[in-house]
Amino acid sequence: MIAAPAPGATWQHRHVLDVDVFSAADIDLVMRTADEMKEILARPIPKVPALRGTSVTIIFWEASTRTRVSFEVAAKNLSADVVNIAAGTSSVVKGESLVDTIRTVEALGADMIVMRHSVSGAPYLAAEVFGGPVLNGGDGWHGHPTQALLDLYTMRARLGDVAGRKVVILGDILHSRVARSNIWTLTAMGADLWLCGPTTLLRGFDAWATRWADGRAAPGHGRFTVTSDIDAALRDAEVVMALRLQRERMDAGLLPSLREYSARFGLTRERLAAARPDALVMHPGPMNEGVEIAADVAVLDRSVILDQVANGVAVRMALLYLLSGGHPEGMSGG
Repeated sequence: MIAAPAPGATWQHRHVLDVDVFSAADIDLVMRTADEMKEILARPIPKVPALRGTSVTIIFWEASTRTRVSFEVAAKNLSADVVNIAAGTSSVVKGESLVDTIRTVEALGADMIVMRHSVSGAPYLAAEVFGGPVLNGGDGWHGHPTQALLDLYTMRARLGDVAGRKVVILGDILHSRVARSNIWTLTAMGADLWLCGPTTLLRGFDAWATRWADGRAAPGHGRFTVTSDIDAALRDAEVVMALRLQRERMDAGLLPSLREYSARFGLTRERLAAARPDALVMHPGPMNEGVEIAADVAVLDRSVILDQVANGVAVRMALLYLLSGGHPEGMSGG
């Protein structure tokens, strides 16, 4: 059986478009439901009938391995009927609009949609025209809510409560939907969050941090610091998350070269020595080893990069289950 939620903890959301609308209680409910899903995943046959008869359509307009496969495994573990659509082999290439695609898959029987799109805000448009829940698997530079939740889940599994813990996100913050969603979840749960990278890849975030500090943009209780001083950021850090440096940014003139970026901001053993001795090493993937993270750092004993991948299944199972109207106390094996 899945444990009952805390008194008063109920799921009120129809979609998962981003985590900025989630309260600390919402996030905690996802975390505790994911704990129960982890127990299911540990069984010899990790499958329950919670979504039997529910059709989950997964449609990605961008390439993905971790997120797409994780959602597929999560849905199948809940006994959902899963349909995978690659936009590159669909009518999208013939000019079909997003709205037409969503209406088509609904007419074909989709009950829930998981989607990724290169345009920020696309899942919000889908949610306006689709009759069931929409889960955002990443949209443009805007958000990646399930990644942020699985990152938090991974931290909590190793550290317990993240309140007051120094968490550093290092790299291409400007173009990172992962960083944006993590800002909301980590500060909502009280973390001491630091964003670090070259000034050209932090544009706008310093102003955001200022509004945060004076209470004009603060959804949670955690601290939020933006800096290009990597030594200050890493000093006594308890979690360090490196972000993929997107090579296409070189064409925009935001960085002089990959070599210089790696020399100044790459996560190496030498730099990591400034953090706590047991500091967790994280990366949402895919990694450019030797650019934003050294190969020998990615495989340290305190690296939880593969834990992030595995935990993604449990967290996405939890979200699919909660969006389907499930209640933790009512779920049993079968």
